[in-house]
Amino acid sequence: MTAMKKRQFITLLFNANKVYDRQIIEGVGEYLQASQAEWDIFIEEDFRTRKSNIAKCLGDGVIADFDDPEIRELLKDVDIPVVAVGGSYKDKSRYPDVPYVGTDNYSLVKAAFDHLKGKGLEQFAFYGLPDDDSALWSKEREHAFTAITREQGYRSSVYTDGKMLPESWQYDINRLTDWVQRLPTPVGIIAATDSRARHLLQVCERINLMVPDQVSIIGIDNEEVARYLTRVSLSSVCQGCKEIGHAAARRLARLLNGETLHQPRILVPAVGVVERQSTDYQAIRDPYVSQAMHFIRQNVSKYIKVYHVLDHLGISRTNIEARFKEQLGTTVHTEIHNARLNKALSLLGSTELPINEISTACGYPSLQYMYSVIKKNTGFTPREYRDGHAHS
Repeated sequence: MTAMKKRQFITLLFNANKVYDRQIIEGVGEYLQASQAEWDIFIEEDFRTRKSNIAKCLGDGVIADFDDPEIRELLKDVDIPVVAVGGSYKDKSRYPDVPYVGTDNYSLVKAAFDHLKGKGLEQFAFYGLPDDDSALWSKEREHAFTAITREQGYRSSVYTDGKMLPESWQYDINRLTDWVQRLPTPVGIIAATDSRARHLLQVCERINLMVPDQVSIIGIDNEEVARYLTRVSLSSVCQGCKEIGHAAARRLARLLNGETLHQPRILVPAVGVVERQSTDYQAIRDPYVSQAMHFIRQNVSKYIKVYHVLDHLGISRTNIEARFKEQLGTTVHTEIHNARLNKALSLLGSTELPINEISTACGYPSLQYMYSVIKKNTGFTPREYRDGHAHS
């Protein structure tokens, strides 16, 4: 009779208050479902690593976030298989002496830069985190940004001050505001994280800088939970975190089977850019058209009509329609219609808001009217569109 294979006890050392760590854990889970590995997983109930007790409960193998310097230190001498995950480094000596699966930081920044450049922008800036051993990945992204802009002949600006803690929040926001105000416009800003990108969106709203017309902003993480915490939805680079988790689990399984890994490091590139309103930039030279488009985007949730735009600009309909025709080849009414429709389709595809609430949020006079508009433009009812495009 064949003996039952011993189940293996695997420890995951992550802090799942970070979107990066949460998605890696999800990738590990997907590997387990696909492989049916005989693993018992240990992870703290509140997903926060208790570093003082690490050495007592590591079990047969570990997958850990080595962006945390304390975890790097605590695991450096353990005698069980360890697979590290974290950011990538230009200086190869920074990598730990264990199998490593990392985020390709250069790839993330290049994806963000190419997206902004593809919009026609020619001025760029980067907003990162202050120097800290637990955020070396931000410094790597800053270096990548500087290298990319220099290679392509663009002038750029970098800002990395401000910890943005509750006790210093107002001071830090004021300094960030000063930096943003000094930037030439139009400008594309790459933020090291979605959280930092939200700071920029808040600053722009405070000082009436139009997003994306004057400042286009893109984050890194594609953090689903917080993407609608600002009035302007945030474009973001999607990391391959699930792929990292899957690859880390697969490498640990090979180590547990006694295999030798001939490739010490794997870097996972960006998955791509998820475009939302914050980078929906058009190179509009006419200031009246630019202001009109900003007003439409900011007020699309209200039942605005063409005369609301005219009142805001203080300009005649004949004048603004001629400008719209020259700049965009369209009309004010059409742009209001498009903004409303695009927002409705975005909310249908990426949220679970009730359809009647989406109708109100997009400024439609009635639910029935929204149904007819969406059916006419897509061939689907709102419910059919949601079913076919959920979380796209």
